[in-house]
Amino acid sequence: MENNTSLQQQLLEAGVHFGHLRKKWNPKMLPYIFAEKKGIHIIDLNKTTECLNETAGVMKQIARSGKKILFVGTKKQAKDIVSECAKKVNMPFVTERWLGGMLTNFNTVRKSVKKMQSIEKMLNDGTFDSITKKERLTLSRDKEKMEKVLGGIAQLGRVPAALFIIDIGHEHIALAEAKRLGITTFGVVDTNCDPNKVDFAIPANDDATKSIAIIANYITAAIAEGLAERQAAKDEEVEEMTDDERERKAAKLQAEAEAEGGRGGKSRGGNQPRRRTGGGGQRRTGGPGSR
Repeated sequence: MENNTSLQQQLLEAGVHFGHLRKKWNPKMLPYIFAEKKGIHIIDLNKTTECLNETAGVMKQIARSGKKILFVGTKKQAKDIVSECAKKVNMPFVTERWLGGMLTNFNTVRKSVKKMQSIEKMLNDGTFDSITKKERLTLSRDKEKMEKVLGGIAQLGRVPAALFIIDIGHEHIALAEAKRLGITTFGVVDTNCDPNKVDFAIPANDDATKSIAIIANYITAAIAEGLAERQAAKDEEVEEMTDDERERKAAKLQAEAEAEGGRGGKSRGGNQPRRRTGGGGQRRTGGPGSR
């Protein structure tokens, strides 16, 4: 409980409770609104804390299972925070602009990423040394443009398991693509949005940098915990497996020795007949014998 109180205190200090003007509100946010003050809706921080803890718990499990969570935040206030948090836990991110089809047309996007990577490789390994300065400059500029938009998803080999979105209204294209593919969505939802559009909504101010930072950092810490648990489980598995493998190896060697011993007597008969009986069992050898 103490933990929640201190978390609520931090959320309060970060201004997470400030919603939008009443005239801009979405009635579906009613369960998360505490009051109205000077024409501005105030978000209920008890609800924010509950939703934040639930979301963090689910994200921790996703990270623990080794799946990827794509961080999305292209608005000015969110860009730096989102990319910084995603990099901390080695997760993909989109902070420049959402390319239409980034999820629904993932294979095409992957081709663009590969093109960007091959240009980068060729520029670095001297493949392009023979081209003119102007051509080289054009290629460098193309690569920079692509890097800006695709850099955050360069290591993403397949469609992510989940999306973590700052401002679901602003990132409606990303949300629609995730919905279409059945990808789990987590989102910071302000009083002007519909919380039912995401699987897990975190009611909070999505315009203030401090508010975005406290929520993104809380989620990132949960993901880091999940990753640490996954690593610990892996290490444990490796230790256990080495013991198992030793046993398996010993058993295998023993079986081979026994088989070798059993083979010893038959080996005088030569290898040829044994190879013939190997495929069809004894039925084939039984045929001529019974005649």
